[in-house]
Amino acid sequence: MSRRPSALRAVLWAGLAGTLLAWLTMSASAQQTPAAPGLEFAFEVRAEVANPTVVGEMPTGTRRIIDILGGTFEGPQLKGTIVPGGADWQIIRADGFTEVDARYTLKTDTGHLIYVSNLGIRHAPPDVMRRLNAGEQVDPALIYFRTVPKFETAAPDLQWLMRSIFIATGERYPNGVIIRYWRVL
Repeated sequence: MSRRPSALRAVLWAGLAGTLLAWLTMSASAQQTPAAPGLEFAFEVRAEVANPTVVGEMPTGTRRIIDILGGTFEGPQLKGTIVPGGADWQIIRADGFTEVDARYTLKTDTGHLIYVSNLGIRHAPPDVMRRLNAGEQVDPALIYFRTVPKFETAAPDLQWLMRSIFIATGERYPNGVIIRYWRVL
């Protein structure tokens, strides 16, 4: 018997080597992190808020309600005012970690209404949260304040608000809140 591989063996070995090379190439590319989606600035809300109404201690933390008194919003594709009457229903845990549940209505300069439901979280070191929740001015850079809004509107030219995912960053001040919204691309 000859020690040389037959033509069939050579083809099988070549196929196996090609499959192995393809698998190794796919494994290496699968280990690379895919590109993150981009963000596009949508608009900024500047809301005036009332002093908190403290409902009391609940099993999950202190329930507070902060009425939204009004304000403005503006971005590249829309601008207008905040309709008074919304609120932020919060739960504040013992360590200051805050669950945010804000709901309010925006009115564009063209008269269209946009309902906003904005769920999120806010936290910082306990001393910073204590000062913030006491109504003191605190550097916003010290606080993690992020939300995930959902928009509803009947306006045909604003349907893009309901056809995209948005994220937002927040800054809390003694009498107001600034929320910046970005559309995830």
